[in-house]
Amino acid sequence: MKAFNKIFAAVVLVLAVLFGAANIILLADGAGGRPYRVEISRLARQIEAYGHADLSDCKYVTGIEEYGGDFFDTDSDYAVREIGGELYRFDYSVDGGSGRLRLVLVVNVILGGMAAVVLFVMLYVKFAILAPFEKLADVPCELARGNLTVPIKETKNRFFGRFIWGVDMLRENMEQQKKRELDLQREKKMLLLSLSHDIKTPLSAIKLYAKGLYKSPEKQLETAKCIDAKANEIERYVSQIVTASREDFLSFDVHMGVFYLSGLVTKIKGYYAEKLSLTGTDFLVSRYADCLLNGDFDRSIEVLQNVMENAVKYGDGKSISLDFSEEDDCILVTVRNSGCTLADTDLPHAFESFWRGENAENVPGSGLGLYIGRTLMRKMNGEIFAEIRDGEMYVTAVFTKA
Repeated sequence: MKAFNKIFAAVVLVLAVLFGAANIILLADGAGGRPYRVEISRLARQIEAYGHADLSDCKYVTGIEEYGGDFFDTDSDYAVREIGGELYRFDYSVDGGSGRLRLVLVVNVILGGMAAVVLFVMLYVKFAILAPFEKLADVPCELARGNLTVPIKETKNRFFGRFIWGVDMLRENMEQQKKRELDLQREKKMLLLSLSHDIKTPLSAIKLYAKGLYKSPEKQLETAKCIDAKANEIERYVSQIVTASREDFLSFDVHMGVFYLSGLVTKIKGYYAEKLSLTGTDFLVSRYADCLLNGDFDRSIEVLQNVMENAVKYGDGKSISLDFSEEDDCILVTVRNSGCTLADTDLPHAFESFWRGENAENVPGSGLGLYIGRTLMRKMNGEIFAEIRDGEMYVTAVFTKA
């Protein structure tokens, strides 16, 4: 879009130069050449040669007057020439250039029409073709980063309407696929934990009855030691399986840097201002002092998007606000939504993976939003916490100042 603006400015400049050059060329002869002087010189030669002059072929000179009492008494433009010792007054008019002026007017009208057509075409290309495409410039990058909640506004644009609809369908399909993968991972994890728990029961029985298999004390001791050793080995494997099942299976790569708070707020406003206005939800952004923050800019956007999505899903739809405060060397960004339905007893579990409260029974989701947010914030040397006050949900992300 910036390149187009430069081209647009260059075209306007070229059109302005063409207008000026055309007018200078067309008016130069009429304004600076003074063609009436040519006729006066020709008439002067006729008077000098024949004693009179013929005005019938003159375009500019309207009369000739010999020197007399009212020689200078005239309302018209005139020039005085001395011919054969006598003074002659040549009356002339510059109206003969009206044809040229008409030509200038016609050329200006034509150039103006061409300029209007060119400007109209360029503006049409800008708003009908480039502007919708500009809105999609960041979508592929967001999808590549795994941010599948980025909203894509539908449009009836004849060129990109179907394309934008297709991109949004692709985003929704990727989001559904990600949800299916998360559900599959959850099922595998629950199955692994269940099997690990079930294996412990026969292991305990083996260890209890190992000593009673043989009558010979020596054989019993040898067998018991073998069974006990194998049972301990299996138990060690089970412990490793349980530990592995508790490890995070999601990848959280964070690239630390610095970014402005205003950039983060602008992104969130751009994602949700229009979306919430369409649903009738009041979206308020409090005043804040801009400053540099430590962290990963893209991951910080992802954290606040996850919190905003929860506010949209579990709030009553009346209002969502973005508030700011400062403590020590930290900036606190709080997402507040009205109509919190989460029980106080469920609040301590809100940041656990795959955990969903009783208020999420009929709401689609994976139970990973706040868990991902907490993991990312801690990797960026920040923190996130939640609280319930006066029936409203407050989720606060803590960023350190740069």
